[in-house]
Amino acid sequence: MGITYRQAGVDIDAGERSVQRIKSMVRSTFRPEVLVDIGHFGGLFSATFSDYQSPVLVSSVDGVGTKLKVAVMMNRHDTVGEDLVNHCLNDILTLGAEPLFFLDYLSLGKVTPEVVTQLIAGIVRGCKAANCALIGGETAEMTDLYQPGEYDLAGTIVGVVEKTKIITGENIEAGDVLVGLPANGLHTNGYTLARKVFFEVARYDVNTYLDDLSLTVGEALLQVHRCYLSVIRELKNNFQIKGLAHVTGGGIVGNTKRLLPQGLDIHIDWGAWEIPPIFKIIQQLGNVPVADMRRTFNLGIGYVVIIASQQVDALLSRLRQLGERGIVIGRIIKN
Repeated sequence: MGITYRQAGVDIDAGERSVQRIKSMVRSTFRPEVLVDIGHFGGLFSATFSDYQSPVLVSSVDGVGTKLKVAVMMNRHDTVGEDLVNHCLNDILTLGAEPLFFLDYLSLGKVTPEVVTQLIAGIVRGCKAANCALIGGETAEMTDLYQPGEYDLAGTIVGVVEKTKIITGENIEAGDVLVGLPANGLHTNGYTLARKVFFEVARYDVNTYLDDLSLTVGEALLQVHRCYLSVIRELKNNFQIKGLAHVTGGGIVGNTKRLLPQGLDIHIDWGAWEIPPIFKIIQQLGNVPVADMRRTFNLGIGYVVIIASQQVDALLSRLRQLGERGIVIGRIIKN
């Protein structure tokens, strides 16, 4: 007797059941520009930008990283999709872009419709919050690449910005000020180190309760990557923002320095804010060097706004009106 595709490890029927489960959720993200339903070989999005004189498309692609392992350990899959959308969105936001549409790629050791539904629910939640259409995706079953229960999740976002309003950092100069916006956890970076500290060094599990956080380890590590769209949209429409940095791998310094013209550097006042307890716990449990903490984690600052010193007070005041805490964390200096 011959061998079937399902016996080899790929269940096409399970994939089709997954698609049926998510169709209505995906449709709920559609904007008027979406021209076809899901199921085609490509998504269609009308490129008519009546509000723009010279529209420029901005794109970014990313993944969730090993935070997915925590989701698997917790058997909770409804948050990491939102992490993915917010991470990608925050990246294009640094150039001043508004989100248009999103595409996801999900690869699993075994397609389980219930898990796929949870993952897509998180993506849908992130897209709807940002008015970003989820117009396509791919689900692949790859038994030979992933351990049972494991998967990978990646996505691509496309946005638009007026050409004259692109934020590149080219006008940054010595004396400009760095204003930090708080993070709400590790976001999606540093999880390889965090997992090693918690689960190998300290021998905790996801259900270990952390008194300083009033959360379990798993709950703390699955805090959703914050989306900065609403606050940055307000700031860029009312201030002359010189640069925006999304604090991901590389930390505050590594990501902010990417914006600087030649001859400039950054001075960070590391005492300007209180490091959140989750990072202190990781450092203490793992005896992690300070330099490594600063390069690996956001340490409580998820986004950096670079602005002329004359506008800082007004910007901080506006942030307070928005219910947002802005922290002066440093300045631009000559190299």
